[in-house]
Amino acid sequence: MKRRSIVLALILALLAPGLALAADLPTAKPEQVGLSSERLARITQVLRADVERGRIPGAVVVVARKGRVAYVQAVGFRDKTAGTPMTPDAIFRIASMTKPLVTVAALSLYEEGRLLLADPVSKYIPALKTQTVGVERAPVEREMTIQDLMRHTSGLTYGNRGTTEIYKMYPESSNVSSLTLTMDEFIERLSKAPLLYQPGTRWEYSLSTDVLGRVVEIVSGKPLGEFLAERIYRPLKMTDTTFLVPADKRARVAQPLPTHPDTGAEYKLHDPTVPRKFDCGGGCAVSTAGDYARFAQMLLNRGRLEGARVLGTKTVELMTSDHLGQISRGTNYFAGPGYTWGLGVSVREANGLAPMAGTAGDYFWPGAFATYWWADPKEEMVVVSMMQSPLGRHYIPLLRALVLQAIVE
Repeated sequence: MKRRSIVLALILALLAPGLALAADLPTAKPEQVGLSSERLARITQVLRADVERGRIPGAVVVVARKGRVAYVQAVGFRDKTAGTPMTPDAIFRIASMTKPLVTVAALSLYEEGRLLLADPVSKYIPALKTQTVGVERAPVEREMTIQDLMRHTSGLTYGNRGTTEIYKMYPESSNVSSLTLTMDEFIERLSKAPLLYQPGTRWEYSLSTDVLGRVVEIVSGKPLGEFLAERIYRPLKMTDTTFLVPADKRARVAQPLPTHPDTGAEYKLHDPTVPRKFDCGGGCAVSTAGDYARFAQMLLNRGRLEGARVLGTKTVELMTSDHLGQISRGTNYFAGPGYTWGLGVSVREANGLAPMAGTAGDYFWPGAFATYWWADPKEEMVVVSMMQSPLGRHYIPLLRALVLQAIVE
């Protein structure tokens, strides 16, 4: 019976009216864009097997090449407990996939001359001017800049990244802190904590993009969610990307399995229909695979999609270039070997080095709840994968292998 219900869910997902969705990007048969239908089917087979084994509740994957969607697959359940099949228009908590969105919003202000990458952050948030460095509270050698926020070299950190006294002074993450702190309270807490490193000397994944989101609010004079809608969502027709899911879309929210598939521990995610106390730019947005495919395609098109220009071509080039150079990447650099950091995205430096397939110049960043995307300029490819699971890192190299092996021309 269990297997029969899973098969029925898969059939219903395939017949769902949202199947042609991928947010209305043009479509093509795989062979028309140099992909193999037979090889793409391996993605479906692997994901279905993981659904049946109880590894994931379900997933949505979109593969586009040469500007056309060649593969859209909804697998498994949107809500396994309720027996609701996955559909292509399911809404997912995208966690750190919020970061590229906020970075693009900030870069749109840069293009208007309203902020510069070399600006000290304290120009916009004076409370951060008095921060010190390390347990010894040493003075900063130079203030953190907007560029530091975009490339995670600000000296800030996440409270859950370590166990020392400095880490304990930081909020765990914006996903958690935005439920209890206002933005003013969040900034005040950061201002009282010492930086982990001198700005510009070390990559440290951090609350930097949340601070960048606050800079965007101050410069634009608008709430972050409103500004993102104005500059990105509406021009790109991203109709389901937001910080708060409205009541009429509640049923489309994808749910995780109730327990961790390996440990059995309870696994719960925040209800995105419940308001937060601030729009956290580092990890609180929700989106669909189709919406995010449009955003990624805009970047691949060097800032433009269907007549809507979000960024200039040179700005996208700046965003997807190496911004670390000789800056230390530290022991926790989980972008992995072969990858550097641009502005809001990780960028591949060479075809080799990384333990997964890819092309020099491709760029990506995942979300903690198993959402993932990447864009490959050389292969003219955009891939978006959406799940809600604690097993996200496992699926990054797996999806890379499954998608890229399908390229035959």
